Amino acid sequence: MKFFWEVFVTLLVIIDPPGTVPVFLGLTRGLSARQRGRLAWQAAVVAFGVIVGFALFGRTLLSYLGVQLPALQCAGGLLMLLISLQLLTGQSDEPTEQEMARVNVAFVPLGTPLLAGPGAIVATMLYVQRAHTGGQVVGLAFAIAAVAVAAWLAMRFAFVIHRVLTDNGVELLTRIAGLLLSAIAVELVAQAVRAFVRQG
Repeated sequence: MKFFWEVFVTLLVIIDPPGTVPVFLGLTRGLSARQRGRLAWQAAVVAFGVIVGFALFGRTLLSYLGVQLPALQCAGGLLMLLISLQLLTGQSDEPTEQEMARVNVAFVPLGTPLLAGPGAIVATMLYVQRAHTGGQVVGLAFAIAAVAVAAWLAMRFAFVIHRVLTDNGVELLTRIAGLLLSAIAVELVAQAVRAFVRQG
């Protein structure tokens, strides 16, 4: 149980489900409550799958490709920076039917890298290395599932928040989310650069 709570709290802070609500509202503006609900569970399932996939095969995959963890972190930071710029400039508002048919925002950017981002992936891979007993492995699995459920709940009821805030409130929160997301992205890139410098 101690290992479960340690993993759960760490991943919950990194993924920050409440912090994804403004981003979710901004990316799904103009959609019905049913469409938002479908995208919410899809994003949670994608995030869960990505994190579990990296937990099982992450080290092997990165070693095979010759990719270091800081490189993955830097790539995720750059992708998040592009997303934050879209939120700040309003380019992601009111997607057209053609755009929604071509790109499912539940996969990118919601599922990854916003939920299953570099921080969550790297943290999970580190906890996998620390899980030496069967109980710890079970605790790790349940912690990842619990965080995915928390993320789904936050997005699933985002439309309720939308009713309270109205369009103007959502617009404001979307811009703030874009600003905060850009700061997180820059920090991820900076951490990756520092890691490369130390290794060099």
